[in-house]
Amino acid sequence: PELDAVIDCPVGEWRALWRTGRFRELWRALLAMRETLRAERFDRAIDLQGLFKSGLLTWFTGAPERIGLGSREGSQWLMTRVLARGGEPERIGSEYRYLAEQLDLPLAAFAMHVPVTAKAANAANQLIETHQLQPGYVALCPFTTRPQKHWPKRHWTQLAEGLHAELELIPVLLGGPNDAEAAAQIVEHCTAPLVNLAGQTGLAEAVALIDRAALVIAVDTGLGHIGIARARPSLLLFGSTCPYRDTGRADARVLYHPRPCSPCKRNPTCGGTFECMSDITPAEALAAARELLRPEPLPEPLSEQAAESAHD
Repeated sequence: PELDAVIDCPVGEWRALWRTGRFRELWRALLAMRETLRAERFDRAIDLQGLFKSGLLTWFTGAPERIGLGSREGSQWLMTRVLARGGEPERIGSEYRYLAEQLDLPLAAFAMHVPVTAKAANAANQLIETHQLQPGYVALCPFTTRPQKHWPKRHWTQLAEGLHAELELIPVLLGGPNDAEAAAQIVEHCTAPLVNLAGQTGLAEAVALIDRAALVIAVDTGLGHIGIARARPSLLLFGSTCPYRDTGRADARVLYHPRPCSPCKRNPTCGGTFECMSDITPAEALAAARELLRPEPLPEPLSEQAAESAHD
């Protein structure tokens, strides 16, 4: 709702043109994007990613003020101003707070914000009713793009069983279409009534389900950070990455067992054993979940009108 417009950038199509050697078509496509962006007559453009591809789009806008956050790969030469990444690395979102501070923006209530749309709220209500989740459920978000950020599947199975037996929460798996196979493997070995919604919701619906969850448990993935943004009790499991330890909330915490090679980020040296993640035991995660959880009823379903009013 804070966006006035979304301008689609067909990077995939541009890559295909490059790979197939259709450079003239690629050049025309880039010029067309440049004209589209310049037609908006932006006063200021901000590149949060700091890469060449994002810097190029920022430059395409023709904005008289082009600010790059941590610009590299040559994108710094396309900016009128470059800001080094700053803030407190231990605190979630600190580099963006730092950027807002540098731009003289108000900071009084600076926090992550991810909205729940009325349509997504209604879809979540239907899923909760269909799968009989009203007594209370925990959103499990095990999936991400890098294997070194994954928690072992057997750990997820044991945790799901513990959450159901001890905390009386129904485990719900969330993920995208590419996670369906891994989700099925977790479900296969789980004796608890685990509800598998991986690949069955869009991102907006997943956000709405997280918003209604009694607890969110995730690896370093977007859905886990959304749990914090929606002010849900959240437990995050970090290993090869540790973007923050200070979640900014009393009901959100990070489990992290650093090793001499931590954080390796995109360059693991352990040969695929990933002990930094496997060292986090299901018992430890269950104990942390127990501490985070407060006796709190599941929020009442939102009608479409109520969801719109709440947003307004």
